Amino acid sequence: MKITFYGHAALGIQIKDIYILVDPFITGNDKASAIDIDTLKADYILVTHAHQDHILDVEAIAKRTGAIIISNFEIVTHFQNKDLEGHPMNHGGSWDFEFGNLKYVNAIHTSSFPDGSYGGQPGGFIIEGEHKTIYIAGDTALTMDMKLIPMQTKLDLAILPIGDNFTMGIDDAILASDFVECDKILGYHFDTFGYIEINHEEAKRKFFDKGKDLMLLEIGERIEL
Repeated sequence: MKITFYGHAALGIQIKDIYILVDPFITGNDKASAIDIDTLKADYILVTHAHQDHILDVEAIAKRTGAIIISNFEIVTHFQNKDLEGHPMNHGGSWDFEFGNLKYVNAIHTSSFPDGSYGGQPGGFIIEGEHKTIYIAGDTALTMDMKLIPMQTKLDLAILPIGDNFTMGIDDAILASDFVECDKILGYHFDTFGYIEINHEEAKRKFFDKGKDLMLLEIGERIEL
């Protein structure tokens, strides 16, 4: 499993020969200007919630690639009404896709489309594929629901928002890693704009002091599990 960071909360995940994009907000992110969305491969697009900084490039990429959009019922319906293909899910539900098992889990946040219309309830994803399991928290506060995850699966990586203000910050993300029982963390949803800028060295030190590994990737950088 290969994971590429495209800035903000946008990720690329490759599982064997299947390409997954998560929350593609790239063209609206000045820090990701080196990423050309017309070169990105996508068989599936996962969307955690309807805010613009998570859906901006979904339509353009899905039209070009024919990717299947996976999200809550409201978001998938929104894109199906634009003649795009989708697979609706809701909290607690899971489905076996060609890349592995996907579960849609709780997140505490808001969710509305840029025009203010209802975007369903926000969520996160657990992906089990290629003998690896990862948790993508989405935009969320620290929540006790995270403690349910290790009761059912052992994580190899937790992808957690750490920018604070709109989501949990560094200290709460450390607690979240305790809740999900995973000490290997990929931080995201940070630095895109002023409200969520962080001190990288301080963040890494705080995780290190708790015996945890926080990875903060450069935009376009990739890791392999």
